[in-house]
Amino acid sequence: MEIALNGHYGYRRLIRSSVPSIIMMLVGSIYSVVDGLFVSNFVGTTAFAALNVIWPAIMIIGALGLMVGTGGSALVSMKMGQRETLQANRIFSMLIRFTLLLSLAFMIPLLLLMEPLARVLGAEGEMVRQCVIYGRICAVGLPGFMLQMCFQSFYMTAEKPQLGTALSIACAATNMVLDALFIIVFDWGLAGAAAASMLACCVGGFYPLWYFSSRRNRSSLRMVPARFEKKALSRACSNGLSEYVGNISFNILAICYNLQLLKMMGENGVAAYSVLLYYGYIFAAVFIGYNIAVTPVIGYNYGSENTDELRSLLRHSVVLLLSMGFLMTLVSELSAGPAARLFVGYDPELTELTRHAIRLYMLSFFIAGINLFTSAWFTGLGNGKVSAIVSFIRNLVFELGFVFLLPLVLGADGIWLAVDAADLCCLILCVTLIRRYRKSYGY
Repeated sequence: MEIALNGHYGYRRLIRSSVPSIIMMLVGSIYSVVDGLFVSNFVGTTAFAALNVIWPAIMIIGALGLMVGTGGSALVSMKMGQRETLQANRIFSMLIRFTLLLSLAFMIPLLLLMEPLARVLGAEGEMVRQCVIYGRICAVGLPGFMLQMCFQSFYMTAEKPQLGTALSIACAATNMVLDALFIIVFDWGLAGAAAASMLACCVGGFYPLWYFSSRRNRSSLRMVPARFEKKALSRACSNGLSEYVGNISFNILAICYNLQLLKMMGENGVAAYSVLLYYGYIFAAVFIGYNIAVTPVIGYNYGSENTDELRSLLRHSVVLLLSMGFLMTLVSELSAGPAARLFVGYDPELTELTRHAIRLYMLSFFIAGINLFTSAWFTGLGNGKVSAIVSFIRNLVFELGFVFLLPLVLGADGIWLAVDAADLCCLILCVTLIRRYRKSYGY
Protein backbone atom coordinates (compact mmCIF):
# COMPACT_ATOMS: atom_id res chain seq x y z
CA MET A 1 0.00 0.00 0.00
CA GLU A 2 1.42 3.37 -1.04
CA ILE A 3 1.35 6.12 1.55
CA ALA A 4 1.75 9.81 0.66
CA LEU A 5 1.33 12.98 2.71
CA ASN A 6 -0.31 14.99 -0.07
CA GLY A 7 -3.85 14.65 -1.41
CA HIS A 8 -7.25 14.45 0.30
CA TYR A 9 -7.71 12.35 3.44
CA GLY A 10 -11.27 11.13 3.85
CA TYR A 11 -12.40 8.50 6.34
CA ARG A 12 -11.21 5.56 4.26
CA ARG A 13 -7.75 7.00 3.57
CA LEU A 14 -7.29 8.10 7.18
CA ILE A 15 -8.08 4.58 8.38
CA ARG A 16 -5.87 2.89 5.77
CA SER A 17 -2.97 5.26 6.44
CA SER A 18 -3.16 5.01 10.22
CA VAL A 19 -3.55 1.21 10.43
CA PRO A 20 0.23 0.49 10.11
CA SER A 21 1.04 2.99 12.89
CA ILE A 22 -1.78 1.65 15.07
CA ILE A 23 -0.53 -1.91 14.58
CA MET A 24 3.01 -0.75 15.35
CA MET A 25 1.87 0.76 18.66
CA LEU A 26 -0.44 -2.15 19.48
CA VAL A 27 2.33 -4.68 18.98
CA GLY A 28 4.66 -2.52 21.07
CA SER A 29 2.08 -2.34 23.85
CA ILE A 30 1.46 -6.08 23.69
CA TYR A 31 5.11 -6.96 24.15
CA SER A 32 5.18 -4.66 27.19
CA VAL A 33 2.16 -6.55 28.47
CA VAL A 34 3.96 -9.85 27.89
CA ASP A 35 6.76 -8.61 30.18
CA GLY A 36 4.18 -8.00 32.88
CA LEU A 37 2.56 -11.39 32.37
CA PHE A 38 5.86 -13.26 32.65
CA VAL A 39 7.01 -11.31 35.71
CA SER A 40 3.67 -11.49 37.52
CA ASN A 41 3.13 -15.21 36.91
CA PHE A 42 6.71 -16.54 37.06
CA VAL A 43 8.64 -14.13 39.32
CA GLY A 44 6.04 -12.86 41.80
CA THR A 45 4.00 -9.92 43.04
CA THR A 46 6.96 -8.09 44.63
CA ALA A 47 8.98 -8.18 41.39
CA PHE A 48 5.89 -7.15 39.42
CA ALA A 49 5.32 -4.18 41.72
CA ALA A 50 9.05 -3.28 41.62
CA LEU A 51 9.07 -3.23 37.82
CA ASN A 52 6.20 -0.76 37.80
CA VAL A 53 7.66 1.41 40.57
CA ILE A 54 10.96 2.00 38.72
CA TRP A 55 9.66 2.00 35.11
CA PRO A 56 8.13 5.52 35.22
CA ALA A 57 11.56 6.97 36.04
CA ILE A 58 13.13 5.14 33.07
CA MET A 59 10.34 6.39 30.83
CA ILE A 60 10.79 10.02 31.89
CA ILE A 61 14.29 9.90 30.38
CA GLY A 62 13.49 7.56 27.47
CA ALA A 63 10.63 9.80 26.39
CA LEU A 64 13.16 12.45 25.37
CA GLY A 65 13.49 10.34 22.22
CA LEU A 66 9.75 10.65 21.67
CA MET A 67 9.97 14.41 22.14
CA VAL A 68 12.71 14.77 19.52
CA GLY A 69 10.97 12.40 17.10
CA THR A 70 7.46 13.83 17.38
CA GLY A 71 8.50 17.46 17.18
CA GLY A 72 11.10 16.67 14.54
CA SER A 73 8.71 14.73 12.30
CA ALA A 74 6.29 17.67 12.25
CA LEU A 75 9.14 20.05 11.34
CA VAL A 76 10.53 17.71 8.67
CA SER A 77 7.02 17.25 7.21
CA MET A 78 6.60 21.03 6.97
CA LYS A 79 9.90 21.30 5.10
CA MET A 80 8.79 18.57 2.71
CA GLY A 81 5.47 20.37 2.18
CA GLN A 82 7.51 23.46 1.29
CA ARG A 83 9.56 21.33 -1.17
CA GLU A 84 12.79 21.75 0.85
CA THR A 85 13.78 18.05 0.69
CA LEU A 86 17.52 18.45 1.33
CA GLN A 87 16.93 20.59 4.41
CA ALA A 88 14.33 18.09 5.63
CA ASN A 89 16.92 15.29 5.44
CA ARG A 90 19.57 17.38 7.18
CA ILE A 91 17.22 18.11 10.07
CA PHE A 92 16.20 14.43 10.27
CA SER A 93 19.83 13.26 10.37
CA MET A 94 20.82 15.85 12.94
CA LEU A 95 17.93 14.88 15.25
CA ILE A 96 18.75 11.17 15.13
CA ARG A 97 22.39 11.83 16.04
CA PHE A 98 21.34 14.18 18.83
CA THR A 99 19.05 11.49 20.30
CA LEU A 100 21.90 8.97 20.36
CA LEU A 101 24.23 11.42 22.13
CA LEU A 102 21.48 12.32 24.62
CA SER A 103 20.98 8.66 25.55
CA LEU A 104 24.69 8.17 26.22
CA ALA A 105 24.76 11.29 28.42
CA PHE A 106 22.04 9.87 30.69
CA MET A 107 23.31 6.30 30.90
CA ILE A 108 26.03 6.70 33.58
CA PRO A 109 24.02 8.89 36.01
CA LEU A 110 21.18 6.36 35.87
CA LEU A 111 23.52 3.48 36.66
CA LEU A 112 25.00 5.30 39.66
CA LEU A 113 21.78 6.73 41.12
CA MET A 114 19.40 3.79 40.70
CA GLU A 115 19.27 2.70 44.36
CA PRO A 116 18.50 6.13 45.89
CA LEU A 117 16.03 6.70 43.05
CA ALA A 118 14.19 3.49 43.93
CA ARG A 119 13.92 4.56 47.58
CA VAL A 120 12.60 8.00 46.63
CA LEU A 121 9.91 6.29 44.55
CA GLY A 122 8.65 4.43 47.61
CA ALA A 123 10.41 1.06 47.32
CA GLU A 124 11.40 -0.69 50.54
CA GLY A 125 13.17 -3.92 51.50
CA GLU A 126 13.34 -6.54 48.74
CA MET A 127 11.55 -4.24 46.32
CA VAL A 128 14.58 -1.88 46.34
CA ARG A 129 16.91 -4.66 45.19
CA GLN A 130 14.51 -5.68 42.42
CA CYS A 131 14.14 -2.07 41.27
CA VAL A 132 17.93 -1.63 41.07
CA ILE A 133 18.39 -4.83 39.04
CA TYR A 134 15.72 -3.89 36.53
CA GLY A 135 16.64 -0.21 36.34
CA ARG A 136 20.37 -0.69 35.74
CA ILE A 137 19.82 -3.10 32.88
CA CYS A 138 17.39 -0.60 31.33
CA ALA A 139 20.02 2.13 31.71
CA VAL A 140 22.51 0.08 29.66
CA GLY A 141 19.86 -0.36 26.94
CA LEU A 142 18.88 3.33 26.92
CA PRO A 143 20.45 4.16 23.49
CA GLY A 144 18.36 1.52 21.71
CA PHE A 145 15.26 2.48 23.68
CA MET A 146 15.50 6.21 22.91
CA LEU A 147 16.31 5.65 19.23
CA GLN A 148 13.32 3.33 18.92
CA MET A 149 11.01 5.97 20.40
CA CYS A 150 12.47 8.67 18.15
CA PHE A 151 12.13 6.67 14.92
CA GLN A 152 8.46 5.78 15.61
CA SER A 153 7.36 9.24 14.52
CA PHE A 154 9.42 9.31 11.32
CA TYR A 155 8.04 6.24 9.51
CA MET A 156 4.91 8.08 8.35
CA THR A 157 7.00 11.12 7.42
CA ALA A 158 9.17 8.83 5.29
CA GLU A 159 5.94 7.44 3.77
CA LYS A 160 6.98 4.01 5.07
CA PRO A 161 4.60 3.18 7.94
CA GLN A 162 4.80 -0.50 7.00
CA LEU A 163 8.47 -0.48 8.02
CA GLY A 164 7.47 0.64 11.51
CA THR A 165 4.85 -2.11 11.68
CA ALA A 166 7.30 -4.80 10.55
CA LEU A 167 9.93 -3.63 13.05
CA SER A 168 7.39 -3.54 15.85
CA ILE A 169 6.44 -7.15 15.13
CA ALA A 170 10.13 -8.13 15.03
CA CYS A 171 10.74 -6.42 18.38
CA ALA A 172 7.69 -8.09 19.91
CA ALA A 173 8.79 -11.53 18.72
CA THR A 174 12.31 -10.91 20.04
CA ASN A 175 11.00 -9.80 23.43
CA MET A 176 8.55 -12.68 23.82
CA VAL A 177 11.08 -15.37 22.89
CA LEU A 178 13.76 -13.89 25.14
CA ASP A 179 11.28 -13.47 28.03
CA ALA A 180 10.48 -17.17 27.88
CA LEU A 181 14.17 -18.09 27.56
CA PHE A 182 15.56 -15.76 30.23
CA ILE A 183 12.75 -16.02 32.82
CA ILE A 184 11.49 -19.60 32.49
CA VAL A 185 14.48 -21.53 31.10
CA PHE A 186 17.44 -19.62 32.62
CA ASP A 187 15.50 -18.49 35.74
CA TRP A 188 16.98 -14.98 35.65
CA GLY A 189 13.86 -13.42 37.21
CA LEU A 190 13.36 -9.68 36.81
CA ALA A 191 16.84 -9.30 35.30
CA GLY A 192 15.73 -11.58 32.45
CA ALA A 193 12.66 -9.42 31.79
CA ALA A 194 14.80 -6.27 31.64
CA ALA A 195 17.39 -7.88 29.34
CA ALA A 196 14.69 -9.17 26.99
CA SER A 197 13.05 -5.75 26.77
CA MET A 198 16.26 -3.83 26.12
CA LEU A 199 17.54 -6.28 23.49
CA ALA A 200 14.21 -5.94 21.69
CA CYS A 201 14.54 -2.14 21.87
CA CYS A 202 17.99 -2.38 20.28
CA VAL A 203 16.39 -4.15 17.30
CA GLY A 204 13.84 -1.32 17.01
CA GLY A 205 16.43 1.41 17.50
CA PHE A 206 19.52 0.35 15.57
CA TYR A 207 17.97 -1.35 12.54
CA PRO A 208 16.27 1.86 11.29
CA LEU A 209 19.54 3.72 11.92
CA TRP A 210 21.17 1.32 9.47
CA TYR A 211 18.22 1.32 7.06
CA PHE A 212 17.98 5.10 6.64
CA SER A 213 21.76 5.21 6.09
CA SER A 214 21.90 2.39 3.54
CA ARG A 215 21.49 2.13 -0.22
CA ARG A 216 18.43 -0.08 0.31
CA ASN A 217 16.53 2.95 1.53
CA ARG A 218 13.96 4.03 -1.08
CA SER A 219 12.03 6.40 1.16
CA SER A 220 11.84 10.18 1.05
CA LEU A 221 14.02 10.38 4.19
CA ARG A 222 17.68 9.40 4.52
CA MET A 223 20.64 9.97 6.79
CA VAL A 224 22.94 12.61 5.26
CA PRO A 225 25.92 14.63 6.53
CA ALA A 226 24.54 17.38 8.74
CA ARG A 227 25.81 19.85 11.27
CA PHE A 228 23.96 20.66 14.47
CA GLU A 229 21.58 23.53 13.81
CA LYS A 230 20.61 25.16 17.06
CA LYS A 231 17.50 26.81 15.64
CA ALA A 232 16.12 23.62 14.06
CA LEU A 233 16.96 21.55 17.15
CA SER A 234 15.31 24.08 19.44
CA ARG A 235 12.21 24.24 17.25
CA ALA A 236 11.91 20.46 17.04
CA CYS A 237 12.31 20.01 20.81
CA SER A 238 9.91 22.83 21.68
CA ASN A 239 7.38 21.50 19.17
CA GLY A 240 7.67 17.98 20.60
CA LEU A 241 7.64 19.29 24.15
CA SER A 242 3.92 18.55 24.45
CA GLU A 243 4.49 14.84 23.85
CA TYR A 244 7.32 14.88 26.37
CA VAL A 245 5.24 16.84 28.87
CA GLY A 246 2.40 14.38 28.29
CA ASN A 247 4.73 11.43 28.81
CA ILE A 248 6.60 12.85 31.78
CA SER A 249 3.30 13.96 33.30
CA PHE A 250 1.93 10.44 32.86
CA ASN A 251 4.97 8.94 34.56
CA ILE A 252 5.01 11.50 37.38
CA LEU A 253 1.35 10.68 37.76
CA ALA A 254 2.16 6.96 37.88
CA ILE A 255 4.68 7.64 40.63
CA CYS A 256 2.02 9.51 42.62
CA TYR A 257 -0.51 6.73 42.02
CA ASN A 258 2.04 4.21 43.33
CA LEU A 259 2.78 6.30 46.43
CA GLN A 260 -0.95 6.66 47.18
CA LEU A 261 -1.61 2.98 46.55
CA LEU A 262 1.34 1.80 48.65
CA LYS A 263 -0.04 3.92 51.49
CA MET A 264 -3.67 2.78 51.13
CA MET A 265 -3.41 -0.81 49.84
CA GLY A 266 0.24 -1.92 49.87
CA GLU A 267 1.79 -4.06 47.13
CA ASN A 268 -1.62 -5.32 45.97
CA GLY A 269 -2.69 -1.79 45.09
CA VAL A 270 0.45 -1.22 43.00
CA ALA A 271 0.03 -4.62 41.33
CA ALA A 272 -3.60 -3.83 40.44
CA TYR A 273 -2.60 -0.44 39.04
CA SER A 274 0.17 -2.12 37.04
CA VAL A 275 -2.34 -4.45 35.38
CA LEU A 276 -4.61 -1.50 34.72
CA LEU A 277 -1.78 0.39 32.98
CA TYR A 278 -0.76 -2.59 30.85
CA TYR A 279 -4.33 -3.21 29.79
CA GLY A 280 -5.08 0.46 29.28
CA TYR A 281 -1.97 0.98 27.16
CA ILE A 282 -3.26 -1.56 24.64
CA PHE A 283 -6.31 0.64 24.11
CA ALA A 284 -4.36 3.90 24.27
CA ALA A 285 -2.02 2.52 21.59
CA VAL A 286 -4.85 2.89 19.06
CA PHE A 287 -5.10 6.62 19.74
CA ILE A 288 -1.32 7.06 19.85
CA GLY A 289 -0.87 5.19 16.58
CA TYR A 290 -3.54 7.32 14.91
CA ASN A 291 -1.86 10.52 16.12
CA ILE A 292 1.57 9.36 14.92
CA ALA A 293 0.08 8.82 11.46
CA VAL A 294 -1.95 12.01 11.24
CA THR A 295 0.53 14.52 12.74
CA PRO A 296 2.85 14.57 9.67
CA VAL A 297 -0.22 14.96 7.41
CA ILE A 298 -1.33 17.97 9.47
CA GLY A 299 2.18 19.42 9.28
CA TYR A 300 2.41 18.84 5.51
CA ASN A 301 -0.92 20.56 4.81
CA TYR A 302 -0.10 23.41 7.15
CA GLY A 303 3.25 23.86 5.39
CA SER A 304 1.54 23.90 1.98
CA GLU A 305 -1.23 26.24 3.32
CA ASN A 306 -4.04 23.82 2.43
CA THR A 307 -6.62 25.09 4.95
CA ASP A 308 -9.52 23.18 3.36
CA GLU A 309 -7.73 19.91 3.99
CA LEU A 310 -6.93 20.95 7.57
CA ARG A 311 -10.64 21.52 8.25
CA SER A 312 -11.42 18.12 6.75
CA LEU A 313 -8.74 16.40 8.83
CA LEU A 314 -10.11 17.92 12.02
CA ARG A 315 -13.72 16.99 11.29
CA HIS A 316 -12.99 13.43 10.18
CA SER A 317 -10.59 12.78 13.06
CA VAL A 318 -13.10 13.82 15.72
CA VAL A 319 -15.74 11.46 14.31
CA LEU A 320 -13.29 8.55 14.03
CA LEU A 321 -11.86 9.02 17.52
CA LEU A 322 -15.26 9.25 19.21
CA SER A 323 -16.34 6.06 17.41
CA MET A 324 -13.18 4.23 18.42
CA GLY A 325 -13.53 5.53 21.98
CA PHE A 326 -17.05 4.16 22.32
CA LEU A 327 -16.03 0.72 21.05
CA MET A 328 -12.96 0.54 23.29
CA THR A 329 -14.91 1.55 26.38
CA LEU A 330 -17.48 -1.16 25.66
CA VAL A 331 -14.82 -3.83 25.10
CA SER A 332 -12.85 -2.86 28.21
CA GLU A 333 -15.93 -3.04 30.44
CA LEU A 334 -16.86 -6.49 29.12
CA SER A 335 -13.33 -7.90 29.34
CA ALA A 336 -12.28 -6.53 32.76
CA GLY A 337 -12.75 -9.87 34.51
CA PRO A 338 -10.78 -12.02 32.04
CA ALA A 339 -7.98 -9.43 31.93
CA ALA A 340 -7.65 -9.45 35.72
CA ARG A 341 -7.59 -13.27 35.84
CA LEU A 342 -4.94 -13.40 33.10
CA PHE A 343 -2.49 -11.29 35.09
CA VAL A 344 -3.20 -12.09 38.74
CA GLY A 345 -5.56 -15.07 38.71
CA TYR A 346 -3.35 -16.78 41.29
CA ASP A 347 -4.71 -14.39 43.97
CA PRO A 348 -8.55 -14.14 44.20
CA GLU A 349 -8.52 -10.98 46.32
CA LEU A 350 -6.10 -9.20 43.98
CA THR A 351 -8.09 -10.41 40.96
CA GLU A 352 -11.31 -8.84 42.24
CA LEU A 353 -9.54 -5.59 43.14
CA THR A 354 -8.02 -5.43 39.63
CA ARG A 355 -11.32 -6.17 37.88
CA HIS A 356 -13.06 -3.41 39.82
CA ALA A 357 -10.24 -0.93 39.08
CA ILE A 358 -10.31 -1.65 35.33
CA ARG A 359 -14.07 -1.10 35.09
CA LEU A 360 -13.86 2.31 36.76
CA TYR A 361 -10.67 3.54 35.09
CA MET A 362 -11.56 2.54 31.52
CA LEU A 363 -14.68 4.72 31.37
CA SER A 364 -12.36 7.56 30.37
CA PHE A 365 -11.53 6.02 26.99
CA PHE A 366 -14.75 7.27 25.42
CA ILE A 367 -13.38 10.84 25.35
CA ALA A 368 -9.64 10.33 25.94
CA GLY A 369 -8.95 10.06 22.19
CA ILE A 370 -10.13 13.63 21.57
CA ASN A 371 -7.89 14.98 24.32
CA LEU A 372 -4.82 13.13 23.00
CA PHE A 373 -5.60 14.20 19.42
CA THR A 374 -5.87 17.86 20.43
CA SER A 375 -2.28 17.78 21.61
CA ALA A 376 -1.19 16.08 18.36
CA TRP A 377 -3.22 18.60 16.33
CA PHE A 378 -1.31 21.59 17.70
CA THR A 379 2.00 19.70 17.39
CA GLY A 380 1.26 19.22 13.69
CA LEU A 381 0.52 22.93 13.37
CA GLY A 382 3.90 23.72 14.92
CA ASN A 383 2.36 25.17 18.10
CA GLY A 384 4.24 23.16 20.71
CA LYS A 385 3.27 25.62 23.44
CA VAL A 386 -0.48 24.99 23.24
CA SER A 387 0.10 21.28 22.71
CA ALA A 388 2.23 21.15 25.87
CA ILE A 389 -0.40 23.08 27.83
CA VAL A 390 -3.04 20.47 26.96
CA SER A 391 -0.79 17.59 28.07
CA PHE A 392 0.36 19.37 31.22
CA ILE A 393 -3.09 20.42 32.41
CA ARG A 394 -4.67 17.04 31.64
CA ASN A 395 -2.14 15.07 33.65
CA LEU A 396 -0.43 17.31 36.17
CA VAL A 397 -3.34 19.60 37.02
CA PHE A 398 -6.58 17.69 36.52
CA GLU A 399 -5.64 14.04 37.06
CA LEU A 400 -2.96 14.62 39.70
CA GLY A 401 -5.36 16.86 41.61
CA PHE A 402 -8.15 14.28 41.47
CA VAL A 403 -5.76 11.47 42.55
CA PHE A 404 -5.31 13.23 45.89
CA LEU A 405 -8.74 14.86 46.24
CA LEU A 406 -11.23 12.16 45.21
CA PRO A 407 -9.99 9.52 47.71
CA LEU A 408 -10.87 11.98 50.49
CA VAL A 409 -14.51 11.78 49.35
CA LEU A 410 -14.84 8.36 47.69
CA GLY A 411 -12.12 6.34 49.42
CA ALA A 412 -10.05 3.94 47.27
CA ASP A 413 -12.51 4.23 44.35
CA GLY A 414 -11.48 7.87 44.07
CA ILE A 415 -8.03 6.78 42.83
CA TRP A 416 -9.52 4.74 39.98
CA LEU A 417 -12.04 7.47 39.04
CA ALA A 418 -9.45 10.27 38.95
CA VAL A 419 -8.69 9.78 35.24
CA ASP A 420 -12.40 9.89 34.31
CA ALA A 421 -12.90 13.21 36.06
CA ALA A 422 -9.68 14.58 34.55
CA ASP A 423 -10.58 13.64 30.97
CA LEU A 424 -14.02 15.21 31.30
CA CYS A 425 -12.47 18.51 32.45
CA CYS A 426 -9.79 18.30 29.76
CA LEU A 427 -12.38 17.79 27.01
CA ILE A 428 -13.88 21.18 27.83
CA LEU A 429 -10.40 22.74 27.63
CA CYS A 430 -9.64 21.05 24.27
CA VAL A 431 -12.85 22.19 22.61
CA THR A 432 -12.19 25.73 23.83
CA LEU A 433 -8.62 25.76 22.46
CA ILE A 434 -9.57 24.33 19.06
CA ARG A 435 -12.27 26.99 18.67
CA ARG A 436 -9.95 29.74 19.98
CA TYR A 437 -7.23 29.10 17.38
CA ARG A 438 -9.51 28.40 14.41
CA LYS A 439 -9.01 31.82 12.82
CA SER A 440 -5.26 31.86 13.47
CA TYR A 441 -4.68 28.72 11.38
CA GLY A 442 -7.60 29.07 8.97
CA TYR A 443 -9.21 25.69 9.67
